[in-house]
Amino acid sequence: MMDHQISASNVIPLRQGFLPRHYEYLMRWLEAGTCMGLCDVDVASAEEGDGIEHVLVWVRENADPAYMIQPEGMRWVLIDQLRDRRLSSYRSFEAALYAIRPVLSCGATAAA
Repeated sequence: MMDHQISASNVIPLRQGFLPRHYEYLMRWLEAGTCMGLCDVDVASAEEGDGIEHVLVWVRENADPAYMIQPEGMRWVLIDQLRDRRLSSYRSFEAALYAIRPVLSCGATAAA
């Protein structure tokens, strides 16, 4: 008789990846948004070296990062970093940036 139980260690969770096209879009978004108060961004890699941990976004109104975007499963979560509050989750990285400042078309990046 075969054991049909699957060990939890065999389950690999799906997770969004931060691709070069995301970085290119992020830089275009930042440049286009400077007139709307965007100041800087920082892409932090996961400690294990496999993927992105989060993206921080600074706006000129505050010296601390105002927003964080991080992958969660197959979605991107937008967090109000100043109030430590989850705002929403999005199907695409571009949609999360659009929610912060709608400076570029939300569908401006072609699918990889």
